[in-house]
Amino acid sequence: MSQNVYDILMERGFIEQCTHPEEVRELLGKESVTFYIGFDATADSLTAGHFLTIMAMMHMQRAGHRPIALLGGGTTMVGDPSGKSDMRKVMTKETIEHNAACFHKQLSRFLDFDSEKAIVANNADWLLNLNYVEFLREVGAHFSVNRMLTAECYKQRMEKGLTFFEFNYMVMQSYDFLKLNQMYGCQMQLGGNDQWSNIIGGVELIRRKENKPAYGLTFKLLTTSDGIKMGKTMKGAVWLDPEKTSPYEFYQYWRNIEDVKVEECLGLLTFLPMEEVRRLGALQGAEINQAKEVLAYEITRIVHGEEEAKKAQEAARALFIKGGNTDDMPTTAYTQEELDAGKDILTLLVETRLAPTRSEARRLVQQGGVMVNEQKVTDIAQSFGTADLDQEGALIIRKGKKSYHKVKKQ
Repeated sequence: MSQNVYDILMERGFIEQCTHPEEVRELLGKESVTFYIGFDATADSLTAGHFLTIMAMMHMQRAGHRPIALLGGGTTMVGDPSGKSDMRKVMTKETIEHNAACFHKQLSRFLDFDSEKAIVANNADWLLNLNYVEFLREVGAHFSVNRMLTAECYKQRMEKGLTFFEFNYMVMQSYDFLKLNQMYGCQMQLGGNDQWSNIIGGVELIRRKENKPAYGLTFKLLTTSDGIKMGKTMKGAVWLDPEKTSPYEFYQYWRNIEDVKVEECLGLLTFLPMEEVRRLGALQGAEINQAKEVLAYEITRIVHGEEEAKKAQEAARALFIKGGNTDDMPTTAYTQEELDAGKDILTLLVETRLAPTRSEARRLVQQGGVMVNEQKVTDIAQSFGTADLDQEGALIIRKGKKSYHKVKKQ
């Protein structure tokens, strides 16, 4: 038998908590296990934050286990209070259905759904038409409110006020695990470590109600060294949908991560052998940039394919070589009239999304962090237009050392 997937996940840095470590490792080594991960359909694309759990699913499937991607068509209508200081915005059923369909399509790029090797389920199928009194009798009776209130996901919300609406979330997620256990023999729930309380709820419900073994496993969350969730930029989330975050921007995000995070991300977000991960992670000084290039290329290749990864890498390298190919750089096109009239640098920085606000743009210019066609801009009122376009009819705006944007004529 090939290496136990539990050991693979442990060595690569995934596993944070496990309800029954020895039993889980033994189980994963001797039989094909059906497990699930839930995805609440709060947007029309998965994000870099989801990518870690998708990688875990891929490792599990490669080792012969069966993933269930549970789309939260029902739970999204309530919203998970975990890690949230405010109640989530309530979404319409139609929006949630559309988002769930987008998730299914994206997950199909990473998991093999042929011949039920992986399953997509949607908890709307059993949550939306529940009989409330029956549900309270069958499921609610197994939950202690005292214990629920000690769960981390609720503690954070108690100060601001936790609605009964959200208080149901743990019971609903636990019921999902019970239903998947009954329908597909699902024995394990996996998720980020912010899901630990919810996962334990499901494990205990199955063990009490069905007298069957059930297990939970959580992964570490990707965070910066300041403890902020990774996968966020000034523009918002880093999306897996190329229409929302271009492959070039996606590549650049990973190319520019903190040095201290390189080895961790190589272990979690690529399939490179661990000896190579450790070799790259040990590089020092300027050499760490080689490791960041490998990281960015490998992640972009898994998410967007070899061709897009190569294009993104070439475009990123070209920017450090004057006159390089800029075709894959993020681009904003203006009409001839707009360029003839000219655009001041603050407007350009905001419209190209290199700065979120004019005041931030002003600060960048005043600190000497902005260049246009490799000339430093020092005047916040400086305007650029048709006369400033280079031989290829473009303006290349650079913010700091690594963020580039091309402006051209429509």
